[in-house]
Amino acid sequence: MKSNNLWACGIASYNNPRDAPDSGLQFSPAARAAAKCSQFDVRPSGIEEARLPGESPEDFACRLARDKALDVAGQSEPGSLVLGADTVVAINGEILEKPVDAADATRMLRILSGRTHRVITGVCLVRAPETILASTHEMTSVTFRNLTDDEIGSYVESGEPFDKAGGYAIQGLASRFVPRIEGCYFNVVGLPIPLVYEIVKILPGT
Repeated sequence: MKSNNLWACGIASYNNPRDAPDSGLQFSPAARAAAKCSQFDVRPSGIEEARLPGESPEDFACRLARDKALDVAGQSEPGSLVLGADTVVAINGEILEKPVDAADATRMLRILSGRTHRVITGVCLVRAPETILASTHEMTSVTFRNLTDDEIGSYVESGEPFDKAGGYAIQGLASRFVPRIEGCYFNVVGLPIPLVYEIVKILPGT
């Protein structure tokens, strides 16, 4: 009998779950309910997050999600379900990763100011040890209003940008910067719950 335990890795781009904030979506009851599994845990992946030359943001996010899922699945009980996910922020072909310091965070916010960017989450579901059941992605367009230097400086000083892809958290203080999105809000937070639900609900025994 196949196990329907679900292990999640790399959600919201946290390679180590201890780095995630207490309010992170990957630990929420909503994520557990969406997965429709009796057990939900978060396991880190040791996959290096390096973009290949010429790789599109969509391909990058999907490859990382797949590699993370397969990495954890190879260390999991056979038959377990492993969900790998990776979120990237892209604008004009450039991927904005987590800022390394205040200057980098300021640079990213200036790039995003007054413009529309894309948030892409790759999602991959694997049956351990290596059977890929689904591999896809979600994309949301996010529009920032024009930000003043004082607003950017104050936000950077809050410390919120530093563990976030793109240097902002839409569910946090940066919510005031975003007048419009097109697509899934939860995708911007870090995990497209509706997409994950649609993938998992069709599995036998779930």
